[in-house]
Amino acid sequence: MKKRILITGGSGLLALNWAISIRKLFDVVLGLHSRQINLAGSKSILINMESVDSIKKLLNEIQPEYVIHSAGLTNIEYCESNPDLATSANVEISANLSNACASLGVKLVYISTDQLFRGDESFTDEIALVSPLNVYGQTKAKGELRVLDILPKALVIRTNFYCWGMSYRHSFTDLIINSLRSHNKIKLFNDIFFTPILAEELLLATHDLLNKNATGIFNIVSDERISKFDFGLLVAKIFDLDINLIEQISIRDDPALVVRPHDMSLSNKKASQLLGRKIGGISEHLKKLKKQEDDGISQELQTL
Repeated sequence: MKKRILITGGSGLLALNWAISIRKLFDVVLGLHSRQINLAGSKSILINMESVDSIKKLLNEIQPEYVIHSAGLTNIEYCESNPDLATSANVEISANLSNACASLGVKLVYISTDQLFRGDESFTDEIALVSPLNVYGQTKAKGELRVLDILPKALVIRTNFYCWGMSYRHSFTDLIINSLRSHNKIKLFNDIFFTPILAEELLLATHDLLNKNATGIFNIVSDERISKFDFGLLVAKIFDLDINLIEQISIRDDPALVVRPHDMSLSNKKASQLLGRKIGGISEHLKKLKKQEDDGISQELQTL
C-alpha cells in the first residue's frame, strides 16, 4: 500500500511539480486554499489552515505519512506592502499546521527560503545567524522558529527552486524560456547570486532525508553558486536559445525594488554529507528540466 502525503499550497509551483514527480510512488493529496486543481494521479481537498481543529480533522481523515508545507506568501514586494498578511500566511498558518501535526504525531516538512541573510557572504550554512532584510525573509524566519519550537522533529528545508509552471503561474525559468522563444529581450541581474535547484532534485533529496529520519534545518540547493544573468545564459544554452537577447544589469539599476540580499547562495554540505552524495550541478539539473519538457510534463502543467 502506498504511503500518503499531504502537500499544502496544492495549486502552487512546488506542490504540483512535487506531486507529478512522486504520484506513481505515493498517494498524493493536494491541500487547496481556493483555486480548484485536478491533477491526474492525485487527489485535491480544500483545507482551512486558519484553524488547528480543522487541520486536525483533515489529518485524521486522510492519515498522511508526511505533510509537505509549501503554502505561503512568497512575493517579496507584496509581503513588504502587506506585512500582516505575510505574517498570517508564513508564520501563523505554519504554527497552526505544526500544532496539528504535533498532536497527531505526523511528520512535517516546512519549505523555507534562502532570503534569510544579509547577503554579504557566499555559501551560507545552517548554523549562521539569520538577519533578513525584508518582510518576506523576516516572516519565513519566524515561521521556521515557530515550527521547530512546536515540533522539534520537523524538517525545515531552505531552498531556491525552479521548475515548469502553470498557465496561471510562471516560474523564473518559464520567464526566461518563454521570452527567448518569443525573441523578446530580457534583463537579468549580474550581481544577484544564488544556488538554484530543480524542484525534482529538491524533492528527491528531501525524501532521502525523510527516509533517514532527519530533523532540523537543511539547505537543499545545487552545488554551484551563480548570478541570475549567468543562470539565464546557461538556460539559453541548454534549450538552444539566443543568448544575445539576454542583457545584464545591476540590481542597483532598479532602486524601486524592495531591498533584498545580493548573495543568497547556501551551502549544501550538511545534506550532502548525511545523504552520502552530491546534490548536483546547475547544468545537470537544467538538462533534466529539458527532459521534463520532452516527456510532456510542462505541457500537462500548462493545462491546469
